[in-house]
Amino acid sequence: MRRIVLIIAFCSPLMMQAQSIGHILKSIEQNNKELKAQKHAADATKMENRTNNNLPDPTVSYNSFYSNTSDGGHGTELVASQGFDFPTQYITRNRQATLQNEAVDKQYQTIRRDMLLFAKNLCLDLILLNQEKTLIDLRMKNANELQALYEKRLSTGDANILEVNKIKMERMNVQTEVAQNNAAHRTALQSLLALNGNMPLEFEETGYPSLREINDYNTMRDEVMASDLDLLSATAFTLAAEKQVAVDRQGWLPKLEAGFRRNTDDAASMNGFVVGGSLPLFQNRKKVRIAKARAISAQLLQETAKEKVEADLISSFNEMKQLKDAMNAYDVPLMHRSLDLLKQALTEGQISLIEYFVETESIYKNLQAYMQIENQYQKVMANIYKNEL
Repeated sequence: MRRIVLIIAFCSPLMMQAQSIGHILKSIEQNNKELKAQKHAADATKMENRTNNNLPDPTVSYNSFYSNTSDGGHGTELVASQGFDFPTQYITRNRQATLQNEAVDKQYQTIRRDMLLFAKNLCLDLILLNQEKTLIDLRMKNANELQALYEKRLSTGDANILEVNKIKMERMNVQTEVAQNNAAHRTALQSLLALNGNMPLEFEETGYPSLREINDYNTMRDEVMASDLDLLSATAFTLAAEKQVAVDRQGWLPKLEAGFRRNTDDAASMNGFVVGGSLPLFQNRKKVRIAKARAISAQLLQETAKEKVEADLISSFNEMKQLKDAMNAYDVPLMHRSLDLLKQALTEGQISLIEYFVETESIYKNLQAYMQIENQYQKVMANIYKNEL
């Protein structure tokens, strides 16, 4: 049995329990460095969105001044003040930051989903390669048994050298397929290892996970559209852009300032309050128009995302139906029984070696075609339900 083990150079070889696709994806989510980087970047962006609603820094100033009269004289002024925006602006900006952070979360979840979908497709390819390896091993086993049988017959005069050479050619062809299978297997495993942060993995699956049947397109469409992260992300960015328009509309409200003031001179001291404000006549210029343009852009991108998701669903549903029909056309148990019967007929002399190879070659090709169709079907279904990863 084939053991598929990825071990980084500094790791000691340890026996690990075979992992399912679910365990592989969970491990990649924990160890993938790109996902970790994206998570930290998303956290930083969300904190930055919140800082836009902070109060400005308080100001403190101290002045010392002298009189130029003959008596002299000295006075001081201390002013401590805090500026702030109109109170409703903080409420609106807080709501906008919440919507913006929800959009950032959805964007990270989309990146995570795409990464795990890529990893799942690699696992599905490994299952296909494992199945093909099992079929190749069966061919090699049959070829070895036939070679031993016909070499024995050759020694007794019941077979000729051409038949023995035909079997040797079959073994050479199988060995070539073994080398190609091993090369593809190593490539897929190395890609999976890289996704897992070069941490060791073991994957021995030869069967695909069970799938839910899809019988009605509209039911499937409503289910997928409600959870599709591309669409949810576009919707979240649209809501945040629309709320930004409300934020910039309030940018015309006056900015306020309040504080404490203390004046002293040689004779007395005075305490008081500082109250002031400013009108943003120039600072907020064209910001509302800019925000509206961005909101329109976000809305168009949302509509584009919806159209793309619907188009992909229709395409995936049609492909799924065609692949399912193609799979149902194959009778896999019958093909395996036919291989056994052909081998028995050859051994008993009912058919020639040439007839055996012609028939078995056709069956092997059909079995391999079925495996590839089943792999495509699994990938299409994985893409349809990718938002559940």
